[in-house]
Amino acid sequence: MQIGKLPNEVLKKAVFNNIKYKRKEVIQGAAIGMDNAIIDFGDNICVMSTDPITGATKDIGRLAIHISCNDVASSGAEPIGVLLTILVPPNTTEDDIHYIMKEAGNASKELNVEIMGGHTEVTDAVNRVVLSTTVVGKQRKEKMLNPDNIKVGHKVLMTKYAGIEGTSILANELEDYLKDKIDKSQVEEAKSMGKFISVVKEGIICGEIGVDYMHDITEGGVLGAVWEGAMAIGKGIKIYEHLIPIKDVTKRIAHILEIDPYRLISSGSMLIITSDDKVPIIEKRLKLEGIKVTVIGEVIEKGVYVEKNDNIEEIVPPYSDELYKALSILN
Repeated sequence: MQIGKLPNEVLKKAVFNNIKYKRKEVIQGAAIGMDNAIIDFGDNICVMSTDPITGATKDIGRLAIHISCNDVASSGAEPIGVLLTILVPPNTTEDDIHYIMKEAGNASKELNVEIMGGHTEVTDAVNRVVLSTTVVGKQRKEKMLNPDNIKVGHKVLMTKYAGIEGTSILANELEDYLKDKIDKSQVEEAKSMGKFISVVKEGIICGEIGVDYMHDITEGGVLGAVWEGAMAIGKGIKIYEHLIPIKDVTKRIAHILEIDPYRLISSGSMLIITSDDKVPIIEKRLKLEGIKVTVIGEVIEKGVYVEKNDNIEEIVPPYSDELYKALSILN
């Protein structure tokens, strides 16, 4: 099988079809394009998400906290606590674990989130450090997002830039490979993009405004997130490539590594679907926080498409992220 998330058809057949029992308290369970499980607690809901870090070896303590908190924020919820599992190979040192936890502790402080517990183990079942986080968030029930409200013509937006996480990981992991192919300043710019990886702030703000759907843009990049979003809302989406905000350094690195930057993991960007009247409100609120937001398309009756160079192409389901293709250079 290809490295990365399971293809959606395999996910349905091998995973979802084997979930046999449902409870009435679980308002939202496993589904394509839905980042979280949601549990009914009366006037409040509990929003939960879990994620591993497998594609990076540097800054993984920080990444682990941010990635899962981003998922919870895609429901408009406030993350409050994290359970952190750390699996390390036998050659790991105590200093390595100390550094991972120092990063994780600093990231959780930034986000006002407590590391509530977890598990730490040395095992020969892994050949490098693997981190997995489960995040718990809270939200008032009346603030739940409702994709059923989405109509044809609703706008599709994204925050920040395409390929944020992927650009940062590639610059950190492949610095020696890239340093004689692009300027040192570009390498440093790419490495620093990791500081923009959180979408918690925009998630909470857009949840308060009352958007209809959000999806953290992770594996599969912008195109993958758009396809998953269309599946989640049960309608079509059309986007425009020239409207997708992307840094020149991301394009440059993608060109060198022969990968598609629009299918590169992009934690740090949030996909948002909302009605026309809320777009200026979102733009104003996020601008006050220094967060770039761009309208990149709209909801259509059916089909998932991207228009580029005056041609309309169908967006296919996400496959193994371009990150893994690029990292194969290390091997």
